[in-house]
Amino acid sequence: MKRFACIFVVIALVLGGCSDGWERTKPVISPLTESVYATGNVKATDQYSVFPVVSGIVQRVMVKAGDTVKVGTPLFLLDDRTAGLNAQSARLALELSQQNSRNTFGRLREAELNVNTARAKYELDSIMYRRQQRLWEQKIGTRQEYELRQLTYTSSRSNYQAALTNLALHQTQIRNELQRARINYDISRRLEDDYMIRSSLNGKIYDVLQEEGELVTPQTQLAIIGRNNSFLLELQIDEDDIARVKVGQPLVVTLSSHPGQAFDGRIEKIYPIMDERSRTFRAEASFINPPPDLFPNLTVEANIIIRTKNKALLIPKNYVVDDNHVYIAKDRKQPVKTGLRDYRKVEILDGLDTTQYIYKPQ
Repeated sequence: MKRFACIFVVIALVLGGCSDGWERTKPVISPLTESVYATGNVKATDQYSVFPVVSGIVQRVMVKAGDTVKVGTPLFLLDDRTAGLNAQSARLALELSQQNSRNTFGRLREAELNVNTARAKYELDSIMYRRQQRLWEQKIGTRQEYELRQLTYTSSRSNYQAALTNLALHQTQIRNELQRARINYDISRRLEDDYMIRSSLNGKIYDVLQEEGELVTPQTQLAIIGRNNSFLLELQIDEDDIARVKVGQPLVVTLSSHPGQAFDGRIEKIYPIMDERSRTFRAEASFINPPPDLFPNLTVEANIIIRTKNKALLIPKNYVVDDNHVYIAKDRKQPVKTGLRDYRKVEILDGLDTTQYIYKPQ
């Protein structure tokens, strides 16, 4: 009995006093939230970069950072002298085509008169031919008279059809020339408009990136525009976690610009393609209670809440070894069944209770 008592005392000293330097703890019952960690940035709603569609020299910068704009507000004017000359040339060509259209009215009228004349002759010759045909069937008249009427009728019909064709040709030619001139003028006007860069939304100028006199191309970023006082979160989620993240899930957001504060949000959109370089998926989230003084490109960290349990048996995450074992003595591991996890704690579903000590792996 004394021997067993001594052994018990030694074990008690190890477990209770940690004389060998091992840290120990007991499981506790506490709420636990399982979440997915994500990083990202603040973006203005509908934020986009402004690019020109043509190359040119910036002649005028018509806005500055912080300005509010509406759809169609002029932002930049590029050197448009060539475009202006092209538009003027197209306008003159259109005016000339319109004048020619009016001048050809006489020819068109003449073609219409020819049609009317040919139709009248064709109708008359048709009547005369039908009459001569009936007489010939009654054995009245000569073959020569019959064939002459037939030839006259056939010639009148051909002349009438030719007059119709000529009239249609004149109408089509005039219409096409005028339409072609109008199209060319519209194209030149649109090309001229391309040199005036305008806003595509009602919002705010967050940055102006080019100055007057600089040469820009369609690959040159001119400015950044987004909705005024409306922001969203653009998050990057690791491929290992994306299957657990769904639209509508809540999240808790922290910002470096607002230390010590946390803000609620919600997942609004998940883009269904992975970035091959970063191995992450892009998601958009909204603030439920947005902080004041937000700015685009602020850095954020977010915990997307997957599940919450009000009463869970928890141990520190760094006490778990081999994913499903814990030390209940220095040289003794015990299997456990784990459940929810966060970045600090793990839920124990089976294998431990609140009375047992466990030891931190060394």
